[in-house]
Amino acid sequence: MNDLVFHKKPSRRFRTLVAAFGGWPDAAESATRAIEYLVSKLPARRMAEIDPEQFYDFSTIRPITRVDNNGERTIRWPDNVFYYSVSDNEEPGVILLIGVEPSLKWRAYTELVMSVVEQFGVEQVVSLGALLDSVPHTRPVKLTGVASTQEARDELAKTGMLDSGYQGPSAIHTVLMDACKSKNIRHVSLWGHCPHYVNTSPNPVVSHALLSKLSDMTGVQSDLSELRESVEEFQEQVSQAVQATPDIDEYVRQLEDQYDDSTPDLSDIPDPEQLVEDLETFLKSRRSQQGDDKKNKQ
Repeated sequence: MNDLVFHKKPSRRFRTLVAAFGGWPDAAESATRAIEYLVSKLPARRMAEIDPEQFYDFSTIRPITRVDNNGERTIRWPDNVFYYSVSDNEEPGVILLIGVEPSLKWRAYTELVMSVVEQFGVEQVVSLGALLDSVPHTRPVKLTGVASTQEARDELAKTGMLDSGYQGPSAIHTVLMDACKSKNIRHVSLWGHCPHYVNTSPNPVVSHALLSKLSDMTGVQSDLSELRESVEEFQEQVSQAVQATPDIDEYVRQLEDQYDDSTPDLSDIPDPEQLVEDLETFLKSRRSQQGDDKKNKQ
């Protein structure tokens, strides 16, 4: 069985491959939705896909059953699809990969991605990711980055992006970066930080921030006006929901103070479960304080 199936194989080189993977490294679907937006706006054409059979535990990442307008059932398997976009001139184009982080055989999966990189002479790989963090939705999106070369790290620093310094369980991004380093191919991993108290997905604010930074770094550009409209609508909805819940509103103000007054310590990316626990602890303390205040007034 061929695990990498080509639908069309363009006869040209591509300077950049941009990838995002659903699952753990895609908080609020911010990274995958960013590339989906690129696919629709560049536009990009389907080029190839990875057969999912050997890379997923289907009892954990289950296929999705859909029923169409005719009542016919279809199964949607985890997708890993490569798209390509070329300009009208002879400039190298871009390859886009929208995938799902595999649950099995990460190195074999990465080898398939790298086979595409090598076939088309890709010079740099950029992976987009998103994580939950203690950040307010009312401030500019915090972006961090990791790069495979000192030159790329210096470029990130010049744009105000810091290396997260993260140590802990890895995403597929790290394995892909390691593979790129072994072949002297530049790799940059960009991460958007999502407010952990916002449960709504997708988060177009973080998607917009990732695409803006991607454009600055690589020249991969598309019309972001439609996405900006979604950003404004999303921000308004979140603000209304937060203001309607006084406890959360107070919590957001605390996050704003932390964001504005301190230099963030990026040495330790917070664990999502710990973030939820911190929020619950804050809310319990607030309710306890409100209860004490009521008793004192009686």
